Order: sequence, then C-alpha cells, then structure tokens
Amino acid sequence: MRSTDEYEGMIAETITLPGHGGDHINAYYARPLGPGPYPAVVLFHHRPGWDEWYREATRRFAHHGYLALCPDLYSRFPPGPPDEVAARARAEGDVSDEQVVADGLAGVSFVRAQLVSSGKVALMGTCSGGRHAYLAACRGRNVDAVVDCWGGRVVMQSEDLNDKYPVAPIDLTEDLPCPVLGLFGEDDKSPSPQQVAQHEAELRRLGKTYEFHSYPGAGHGFFYYDKPAAYRAEQAVDGWAKIWDFLSGQLG
Repeated sequence: MRSTDEYEGMIAETITLPGHGGDHINAYYARPLGPGPYPAVVLFHHRPGWDEWYREATRRFAHHGYLALCPDLYSRFPPGPPDEVAARARAEGDVSDEQVVADGLAGVSFVRAQLVSSGKVALMGTCSGGRHAYLAACRGRNVDAVVDCWGGRVVMQSEDLNDKYPVAPIDLTEDLPCPVLGLFGEDDKSPSPQQVAQHEAELRRLGKTYEFHSYPGAGHGFFYYDKPAAYRAEQAVDGWAKIWDFLSGQLG
C-alpha cells in the first residue's frame, strides 16, 4: 500500500508490437513513472473485446506498480467500436489458439525487454482471456505466474475441439511452469463448478502450485461493474485483493 507522501504517476498509451506471424498488432500499455524495476502483467481480454474495462484494468495494474500490457487480440479485424469488432470475430469462429498464444507471448517479450522491467512476468485474463492466459503459460513456459478469472473451456470435450482449438488447455497442465490463481463463481456455467473441480484435481495430481477460490452467489463476470446483472461487489473486492496478494508473493 502506498504512503500518502509518495510520488505517484503513470503513462498509458496505445502502442504496436509484432505478434503472430510478424503482424503488427495494437496493445494498450500502462506503466508507472519511476526508475523501477517493476514486475509486469500481460492481460488477455475477454470475448467482448479490447474494451474500456480492459483499459481500466491495465491502468489499475500500473497503479499497483506493474508494467501492464493488454494486446488487442482482434487486431486483424477492421477497426471499430470494441463490441462490433468482437462480433466480427465471433462470426468468424473467434481467433485461433495459436494466434492468441503468439500475440500474448510477444507481449511477454516486450515487457521483459523494457529497461525498467524486473524480468518477472505474470499472465492474467477473464472469461476467454483466463483460458488464454493459462494456455499461453503452458505453451510458452517462460512466465512466473498466471491469474485465471473464470476462464471457460479450460476443460473441453473432444467434440468441442477443432482447427482453432486443437487441444483442451487442461491437457497441457503438465507443462504449466508456474503457480496459478483461479477465481470462480459458484453460479457460473462456463466454467461450471464441476469443471473447476476437474481442473483443480489435475493440478493437484501433477503437483502444481495453485490457489483456487470459488465465490457463492457469483456467476460469470462478477468483476464487471459495467454489467449490473453480473457484478458482485463484495466478491469482486475480495477477488482483487487476492490478485494483489498472489502477484506480490510471486513477482515481488
């Protein structure tokens, strides 16, 4: 927690960086104004897109002392309002796991290369972004922590797999290189409590370090203050506190 006599400042801006296949993609980058060194967090946005909530979350991480980067995973679609771009992505069956992982790991390389970086990097996401954060950690094996907030389709049936989603992330758990924090709602259907339990059992079986919390009275998206039907203030406040404690312990 900051002292009231500390200097406080940040800069936040849209940048471009090379993503999957060398494509230049947009990313929102927020960082404290100071000499560092700072740990970093790469955020994977949810299916509603690269929206205002994710920009605010990126700045929130910077406020708490992290280099924070949120790539636009829909950069290859024509630009427009986030909900319209996200609708185009869904109409085409979403983006492939291969592309998302490469874009996210490009973000990891970017933040690690900054002169004020401590070299420690976490991945974080909500909804599909939670799934993507977990998947990228297992694929990249070069990150220090993962925060999975109600990531659906970590557990998948064989009939749900296709060219864009060739493997269920849970099946890559053996390759998970770091501790994971999972935050879930007991009233959620994707992931359901049964899927969360299955995921936890696999982490335990493989001897992974993890911390899962499931909130009664909360469903999908309970952090989203802009969605009154989903938002649960008490659970969200506690969830954010758990994120700060977890990242502080893993990244310093």
